[in-house]
Amino acid sequence: MQFPRILIIHNPVSGRRRAALLDQVVERLRLAGCTVALCRTGKRGDAERLAAAAAPDLHDAVAVAGGDGTINEVLNGMPRSPLPLGLIPMGTANVLAAELGLPLSAEGIARTLLEGRRRHIDLGLASGRRFAMMAGVGFDAHVVRGIDPRIKRAAGKGAYVWQSLVEIVRYRPQRFLLTLDGVGHAAASAVFANGHYYAGRFTCAPAASLTDACLHVCLFKSRGRLSVVRYSLALLLGSLHHRRDIEIVRATRIGIEGDRGDPVHGDGDIIGGLPLEIGMDPRGIEVIVPAAAAPG
Repeated sequence: MQFPRILIIHNPVSGRRRAALLDQVVERLRLAGCTVALCRTGKRGDAERLAAAAAPDLHDAVAVAGGDGTINEVLNGMPRSPLPLGLIPMGTANVLAAELGLPLSAEGIARTLLEGRRRHIDLGLASGRRFAMMAGVGFDAHVVRGIDPRIKRAAGKGAYVWQSLVEIVRYRPQRFLLTLDGVGHAAASAVFANGHYYAGRFTCAPAASLTDACLHVCLFKSRGRLSVVRYSLALLLGSLHHRRDIEIVRATRIGIEGDRGDPVHGDGDIIGGLPLEIGMDPRGIEVIVPAAAAPG
């Protein structure tokens, strides 16, 4: 057993539709002899606070039972912790779990937490806030800001579809000025990808990797409602990166300017407003992946 003492931070809101999964995972861990401390969050910020209190003399690993937003909170609660991070995917998109190739069944999740190995991954940093998979400015940030949590809990991914339609109707052309490692660029929207999956298992930047120590910046050059629709269809069809009005640039130091206060999201939650600087976290984090997973 690699991690005999596990602290599980559970967001009961994001995991409501898969509540039985956590019970099954915990049962398997305890039957195997693992000591499990289960802490539930009650409000935003609790996961970050609980992660910050995790101690190596009490726990061998911290696991998150929730979605990408809860994972983001935990990442920001343990920036200097030597403890590895395990995932019990229970959210709407589970993008990081997909990127790492983690199992979704109770048996597979428990086996990974019991027998898995550590893998170091890089993290992005936006004005002091860590993010695992992506950040974004422009259309998708407005979608994230407009999501009604009650609709998200009831409809899951359907809430994003609905809010995307709402934002297309509301659409106001924007122009962002980005400085990527000292070179200026202009775009109507931008996604800063740390991995190749986006909004679930869609592909935005196919060459992006959790271990290449840089972000792949997807620059959406065209403005207008019709362009947003075309980009959305291309994302669904897996051909977004083939469009001529998309440019993907690797960068480690990014400055973004636009309308002051315009939202920026990280891992599906709003993390700040413009102007903003984005880069790479120098520490990263270790995550727990299946023992048989290919390294890298």
